Amino acid sequence: MISLSRSFVALRLFLFFSCAISPSLSATAGSFADGGTTGVSAMMMILGNEDYVYILDKAEGNAEVINGHPAWGAVWDTRTHEHQLMDVRSNVFCSSGMHLPNGSYVTFGGNSAVGPGGNTPTGPDGLPETWDPQYQDFDGAKAIRVLNPCDSKENFADPKCQWFDDATVLAMERRRWYSAAEALEDGSVIIIGGFVNGGYINRNYPNTDPEFEGGAADCTYEYYPSRNQPAQTVQFLIQTSGLNAYALTYLMPSGQLFVQANVSTMLWDHNANVETPLPPMPGNVVRVYPASGANAMLPLTPANNYEPTILFCGGSDMPESAFGNYAFPAINTFDYPASTDCQRITPEPQDGSEPVYTKDDDLLEGRTMGQFILLPDGKILLVNGGANGTAGYSQMTGETPTFGQMPWGESLASGPRGTPALYDPEAPAGQRWSNTGFDTSDIARLYHSSAMLLADGSVLIAGSNPNVDVNTSTIFPTTYKAEIFYPSYFDATTRPAPSGIPTTLSYGGDYFNVTLPQTSYSGSANDAAAKTKVVVTRGGFTTHAMNMGQRYLQLNNTYTVQDDGTIVLHCAQPPPNPHILQPGPVVFWVVVDGIPSNGTMVIVGNGQIGPQPVTDASILPDSVLAADSVNGGASDSSSSGGDNNNSDSTTSTGAIVGGVVGGIAALAAIVGAVVFFMRRRNAGGRGVYTQKAAPASTYDFGSTPLEATRGHIPIPSDSSSFVPLNQENRSVAWNAGSTASLHEAAGVSAPYRDDPRTSSMGSGGGYGGYPMQEQNYDPYARAGPGGRL
Repeated sequence: MISLSRSFVALRLFLFFSCAISPSLSATAGSFADGGTTGVSAMMMILGNEDYVYILDKAEGNAEVINGHPAWGAVWDTRTHEHQLMDVRSNVFCSSGMHLPNGSYVTFGGNSAVGPGGNTPTGPDGLPETWDPQYQDFDGAKAIRVLNPCDSKENFADPKCQWFDDATVLAMERRRWYSAAEALEDGSVIIIGGFVNGGYINRNYPNTDPEFEGGAADCTYEYYPSRNQPAQTVQFLIQTSGLNAYALTYLMPSGQLFVQANVSTMLWDHNANVETPLPPMPGNVVRVYPASGANAMLPLTPANNYEPTILFCGGSDMPESAFGNYAFPAINTFDYPASTDCQRITPEPQDGSEPVYTKDDDLLEGRTMGQFILLPDGKILLVNGGANGTAGYSQMTGETPTFGQMPWGESLASGPRGTPALYDPEAPAGQRWSNTGFDTSDIARLYHSSAMLLADGSVLIAGSNPNVDVNTSTIFPTTYKAEIFYPSYFDATTRPAPSGIPTTLSYGGDYFNVTLPQTSYSGSANDAAAKTKVVVTRGGFTTHAMNMGQRYLQLNNTYTVQDDGTIVLHCAQPPPNPHILQPGPVVFWVVVDGIPSNGTMVIVGNGQIGPQPVTDASILPDSVLAADSVNGGASDSSSSGGDNNNSDSTTSTGAIVGGVVGGIAALAAIVGAVVFFMRRRNAGGRGVYTQKAAPASTYDFGSTPLEATRGHIPIPSDSSSFVPLNQENRSVAWNAGSTASLHEAAGVSAPYRDDPRTSSMGSGGGYGGYPMQEQNYDPYARAGPGGRL
C-alpha cells in the first residue's frame, strides 16, 4: 500500500512537472486564455519571482475580506492561476513603486483613507480622519511599503513574506499621489512630484499658483532611503503644472534622468538639481496620465552599444483647456479620439548630435492607456486601453453636468481596444506594427488595467476599474478576471532548455558559460548558435498603463558548438556601468532564433544599496563551429520564431521552443528533488539573498490601531457618495465613436500650451496638505547587509 501510494504521488508529480516544463505545448500563439481571478482588481502588479505575481488595488469595497476588512492586496500563482489574499494597511491608490537591489519591492505614497463611495471619513469636528473604520484603511499618501517576495518553497503566512506597511515606522517627507519613481545606479530610488490629494489633473483654474496649487501639488523630489536633506523643488514640475502625474522618467548612462511630462522634456542632473531642456513632444501629444500614452525604453543591445532610445505611442492631443482641472475634464473625453502618433528620442546620442524626436510608424489604431511589454525576443507587445478619452473617472464633465447623463458610467474613456499589437524595433520604417493572428479579448481593459511578462514568456493581463468604488454592474465594471496572452513564439512546439544560469550577475568581470543541449533546437547546430542571444528583462512595477523600471538588455556572447550538437554560450556580464541596468532582480532568458527558454530570476549587482562594484568589461573567447553535419535533436517547430511582423527579418524552421526530450528526461530528477525537499522542508534556509525575519514586534500592527494613530488633517473628500447605475449598454460600448465631431464643430483645436500661466479657464478648487515629520529608516538595518526584510 505504501509503495502504491508513493507511485501515485510520483505520477501526479510527473504530470504536474511535465505541464510546467512545456507550457507552450498547450497554448495557442496569439490567443487569450483564462487566468483565473485575482481577488482584488489589479491596479498594480509585480513579478516577485517565477512563482508569484503580487497585486495591489486601491482601498475599496471588494467582496473578498481579510482580517475583517475588504482586501486590496493579493498574490497570484503563475502555475495554478489561483490567488491568496494579502493584508495591506494603507490606501495604495495611485502610488508609485520600484525594485530594490536585493529583489525586494517598495511602493511610495497613495491617497487618503476612504470608506464606501470613496469618501474620506470625518471626525466630530468635520475634519478628515487618517483611518476609516469601515474599510479599515489608513491614509497612504506618505506611506512606504516594502515587500520581500517569497516563493512556493516558503511559508507564505510568515510575516517576512507579507507587505510591511506602517507609516509610523517608514514614511516619506511629503504627501505624494501619482509620484514618479526610478531606480538609481546605487539601488536607491528617486521619488518625483505628485499630488497632495486626489483629483483628475494636478491644477486649478485660473492657474495662478502652478507650484503649489493652493496646497494641492508637490513639485519636489526626495530619495529612498532618505538622504537626510529637505525635499528640493523641480522647476520642470512647475512648468508642466497640471499634467505631470507619473512623470515618465528613465535613468541614462551618464547618470542624468530623462523626464517627460505634459509636452515638455528634459535631461536632469538630480544630484545638482540642474535641468537641461530637450525638444518638446511633437504634435502637442500628451503621454503622461491621464492621457496615458504607452512608453518604454527600446532594447539595449551590443548592436546599439547600449544607447537608450525611448518610444512613445498614443495618448491624447486634446487641447490644453479640455483637460479641465482637479474636479473633472472640461469636455466629454470619451468622445475624443486617442492619438495614433508614435515618436522616438535618443536622449544622449553617442555621436554627439543633439537629441531630437523622430516620427515613428503610427499605431494601427489610436489608443489611450495602452501598455508596452518588452518580450524576450526583443519585440514589444502593446495591450489594453481605449479608442477614445483618457484615464481617470468622474461623475460629470464640463459638458455633462449630471452623473445620470454619463454614457459610460464613471469612465472617461470608451471603445476598449481588445486586440494586442506587436512592434518590431528592428524592422524597417513602415513595417514595424502588426496584429496578424492575434485574437481579440472581450474584457474591457481601461483605467486601472495592468499587464506583466511572466517567466514562461506569456503575458498576464488583469484589472480595469474606472469606478470610485466597486461596481460590478456598470458598463465598464470592476474587473477581477485575469487573462493570459500567448505571444507569437508560442507557435513553436518546444523551447530551449539552458543549464548553468548563474544566480547573480556583475558589472563587468569574468564571462560565464551557459549550455544548450542538442534537444533545444533542430536543424544546423551552427545556424542555431549564430541565431541565439542571451537577454535579461525587468518587468518593473506596473500601474496606470506603464511599467516603472522596465528594461531589456542583451548580453554579449560568443559560442562553441560541440561535435555532439551541444552549444556552449560564452556570456559576458552586463556592461560595467550600473546606470545602464540598475542593480536588482531581472529574468534571464536564452532565445534561439526568436524562441525563448523559460525565464530564470537572477540578481544584478551585489544585492545592497550603495556603490556597485565595477570591473573591466568581459573578454570573450572566439566562437568555434562544429562540422556542418551536426544537427539539433528536437523535432521541427510549427513556426520560424513566431515572427508576427511584416518585416523581412530572417527566420528558420530550425528554431524551436522547448527541449521536450530534455525536459521529460529531467522529470525524474525533478521528482527526486521535490521528494527531497518535502523531507527537508522544515530544515532549510531561504537562500543567498535572504536573511532572518525582523523581530515579530516590528510587524505587530495590533488589531485595533485606530485610537493610537487617528488624527485630523485638513483634506476634504476627493469624491462623493453615489448609487452605481446598472448600465449594460454593451452593444455600443465596444464600438464607441472614434471621431470627436462635437469638438471639431466647436473648433476645439487650439495648440496645447505647456505654460500654465497662459491658461484662462474658470476657477477650480484646491486641497490643503498637512505636515508630518519624516521618519528616516534604513530598510537593510533589520536584515543585515545584502539581506531582505
